[in-house]
Amino acid sequence: MEIPQSLVGFSTAMREIEQEILCASRSSAKVLITGESGVGKEVVARLIHQRSERASSPLVTINCAGVPDTLLESELFGHMRGAFTDAYRDKRGWLDQADGGTIFMDEVGEMSLRMQALLLRFLESGEIQRVGSDRVNSKVDVRVIAATNRDLMSRIADKSFREDLYYRLNVIHLAIPPLRERRDDIELLFTHFCRLYSQRHRVDVPVVTSETMERLVAYRWPGNVRELKNVAERVVVRSRSSVITPSDLPKEVAATCSDALPGEVARDKRTADLLFERMLLGGESFWAVVYEPFMSRDLTRDDLRIIVTRGLEQTRGNYKALVQAFNLKQTDYKRFLNFLRKYQCHMPFQRFRSARVRPEDEPPREELSRSA
Repeated sequence: MEIPQSLVGFSTAMREIEQEILCASRSSAKVLITGESGVGKEVVARLIHQRSERASSPLVTINCAGVPDTLLESELFGHMRGAFTDAYRDKRGWLDQADGGTIFMDEVGEMSLRMQALLLRFLESGEIQRVGSDRVNSKVDVRVIAATNRDLMSRIADKSFREDLYYRLNVIHLAIPPLRERRDDIELLFTHFCRLYSQRHRVDVPVVTSETMERLVAYRWPGNVRELKNVAERVVVRSRSSVITPSDLPKEVAATCSDALPGEVARDKRTADLLFERMLLGGESFWAVVYEPFMSRDLTRDDLRIIVTRGLEQTRGNYKALVQAFNLKQTDYKRFLNFLRKYQCHMPFQRFRSARVRPEDEPPREELSRSA
């Protein structure tokens, strides 16, 4: 798997996770990552390893739910020749292979109590005793990152997970919220995946209409980022045109009503609409109506994104025309773009090009390269 360079998303939750990753990467402390299936726990684990001092050493990944208990011990600790049928030679386990690096143990909550006891013993001593051996075979230096979509406190209460193992693993805890609780990230994630799969399948990057994006943002995404990623690949592969409309989405997503957006998002839209009208109809400047309240924290980043989105819908993604629509001087163009980029509010212009624009409306090459 290709290791990502950073998380995709600009929501408050993602910025907090980025800070937690930064802190975790500065040490070799054990990390416990929790969150629903599909939220990106493995991506976070890989980023922690990539940014740590162990980045040049191996990262070994294990799905504890995908390996039978009888086989997991052998795979984790290794075995000696003759330890069981088909054990024709000595074999190093995953922990040995990760020496000096990191081991990522996904779905650790699915381990049996016996395997939990063996893992706890390793965490306390770092010693490896292979299956079929009567002595300690090696001692390794391995950082452990564990992940689960289970409520481990509930499993501790019903005696299916060891409390001492929980506290041993839970030195640094990263709780990743589900996608429905960070809707600000949906548009950026979907655009990112569309671009990724367009390159992979060698097709043009599609344009996503505003109505389509509203359906995507309103949907609850029970499968989280994994489901969003699959939908992006589906529309890229199956779309018969370069424009993605609601009819191209899966039925359950296309049927979502934009009125289902949370109340606070609706309130943000009303605020943004009023400010947008002051500029478009009242002739007031962006610097006075939006910039000053934003810098004084009277406006949120969500407000700013909504305003910019409304403007780009009017100008079909043309940022130079947006400068004029927001009553700015043409000499303010670079300052305006730099401001949007600084606060992660520079939207990809492609999704607003639902119709072919005239050549003179095309943004300069510099803007195209930066937006790509």
